[in-house]
Amino acid sequence: MNHLRFDGALRTSITRNLALLVAEPPQASSLKRAAVCLILTDDGGGGAALVLTRRAEHLSAHSGQFALPGGRIDTGETAAAAALREAREEIGIDLTPASILGRLDDYPTRSGYLITPIVAWAPDDAAMRANPAEVAAIYRVVLAELRRPGSPEFVAIPESDQPVIRYPLLGTLIHAPTAAVLYQFMEVAVHGRATRVAHLEQPVWAWR
Repeated sequence: MNHLRFDGALRTSITRNLALLVAEPPQASSLKRAAVCLILTDDGGGGAALVLTRRAEHLSAHSGQFALPGGRIDTGETAAAAALREAREEIGIDLTPASILGRLDDYPTRSGYLITPIVAWAPDDAAMRANPAEVAAIYRVVLAELRRPGSPEFVAIPESDQPVIRYPLLGTLIHAPTAAVLYQFMEVAVHGRATRVAHLEQPVWAWR
């Protein structure tokens, strides 16, 4: 695989590409607001990786699923502040506002949330530890894994005119919203392509 280095050149390129993305118009205000944090970090060998978590099994919603650090935006809180707070609460990483490189389009979920993805750069010495109340495990997914041939996959379903997006990762299939956010990150931030993903579908079991 062609690994992308976790270095200043990549940070500059991603920051520039995110700045060129013209945000989609605001989505319906009836949706509950949430934010996720796409954290770029070292894969342990100098390559660039994104942080994914596996949610704790005892959680009442989406237990055991793979996800980006994130959660509800509190009253009076910005999406950026919420993303950094959730990263701190879930995986114990302290990121400052200066670590934020930009944001992606809001993604509306079938379960009634509007998710704002915030992209952040972790310092070289960043330590992460799973909060067992919320997170079962932390993974560093090398960016090269997200651009393998045939990945992501787009699958037709009878319940929708739009394709379900999914990534074969970590020995399983990761679906939208996480898969949609990862795809737009790769398209926009890494490849510099103005790709939209709000139309990409979630599997039917995630519609509730």
